[in-house]
Amino acid sequence: MERRDFLGTLSAPVLVACAACMGACSKGSSSPSSSNAVTVTPPTNVNFSVDLGANLLTVGSAIAQSGVIIARLATGNSPASFTAVQQACTHEGTAINFSATSSQFICPNHGSVFNTNGNVLVGPATRSLRVYTLAVSGSTLTVTG
Repeated sequence: MERRDFLGTLSAPVLVACAACMGACSKGSSSPSSSNAVTVTPPTNVNFSVDLGANLLTVGSAIAQSGVIIARLATGNSPASFTAVQQACTHEGTAINFSATSSQFICPNHGSVFNTNGNVLVGPATRSLRVYTLAVSGSTLTVTG
């Protein structure tokens, strides 16, 4: 078989596959990523403690536990030095990360950005992250909510 004939028989299935992929990625699709239809339920009845003598030692550090991500925002062991939000992005449920350089929570999947109060700064997410209550006693940080 000649190369031209081979490529001719191969091109039709490739074009069909590419058209299907492009249609699935279009902005007009009714997929959850464009309509924000995915329901992300944040953890409830959260109640756990973190040893500040061993964790979150530096400003900008973060840890995740029980579906919650906790970040150190400032020095000192007061509740105002930390924030705790649901770890699942409200767009599609991807685990978010804390950026120490920008002091923001960022979803690696579609780029949603949230401030330390859980509010959406950049979409596609349209709903804020759930924020959890913090208390500090000595070197123990307790997260509830």
